[in-house]
Amino acid sequence: MKAADLHLHTRFSDGTYAPDELVGHAQRHQLGALALTDHDTVEGCEPAAAACRPLGIEFIAGTELTAEWEGNELHILGYFIDTHDALLLRELARFQTVRQDRIREMVARLNQLHIPLQAQTVFALANCRSPGRPHVGRALVQAGYCVNLDEAFDRFLKKNRPAWVPKCKISALHAIELVHHAGGLAVMAHPGLNRTDGVIPELVAAGLDGLECFHTKHNPATTEHYLQLAAHFHLLVTGGSDCHGMSKGKPLIGSVKLPYPYVEHLKARLAEKRPAPGPGPAAPADALPPPS
Repeated sequence: MKAADLHLHTRFSDGTYAPDELVGHAQRHQLGALALTDHDTVEGCEPAAAACRPLGIEFIAGTELTAEWEGNELHILGYFIDTHDALLLRELARFQTVRQDRIREMVARLNQLHIPLQAQTVFALANCRSPGRPHVGRALVQAGYCVNLDEAFDRFLKKNRPAWVPKCKISALHAIELVHHAGGLAVMAHPGLNRTDGVIPELVAAGLDGLECFHTKHNPATTEHYLQLAAHFHLLVTGGSDCHGMSKGKPLIGSVKLPYPYVEHLKARLAEKRPAPGPGPAAPADALPPPS
């Protein structure tokens, strides 16, 4: 059965693969569809789509937005978005500026610890508009201040470590609105990692479209829990590997293979929001097979 991975990152945020490399790995894992969900950017979508076309892989344009609701951090995935939507691009540019400022503050704190890392070194290594903590960690490893990324995070970059700087997060409602304004579907990423079940009803009322039930860090019990919540709230179900290339030790692409009928459900919901001629609705969610 055709399978998909709907949570992937490239070097345009904190992944290590170029879009064409990522698509090459998707082909080797026999994926028939993929979504690119880089953090706070859509820059990688056009090159990824171009790499998918000759291989017959269906491409879904997406992004991942860091948000919060009632003090809880959560991530909103946007699928089937218009990557030229003016409001979305304006807000993404603002988020990218905040990310760059965060890098400068982390480097300043490292400098106070007598580690003479320069922000420009991190930006050159990241080579993207949406840098993050992993880029600082890689720069520390590259300069010989840490043996590996785990040490960089454990010593300096994790929460409550000396160079940690909190993220600037937008309202989850604003994130959902941005995705919808760009014509897309808004899905809560890896809910089992954020432990935000209590806010799901409010987000559903605000227009949340789905839950990422299948994820590499969801065990079977967690997956089943969110499948039940999705059914209870009539939410769409998605899944993906959250692959960041070699950033986290090994590439995760291929570890979650979402059966294609789940993608068909997304497209059917999208058609309801923006009607267009096409086939009837897909089978009920409870008729869908689990990912391989």
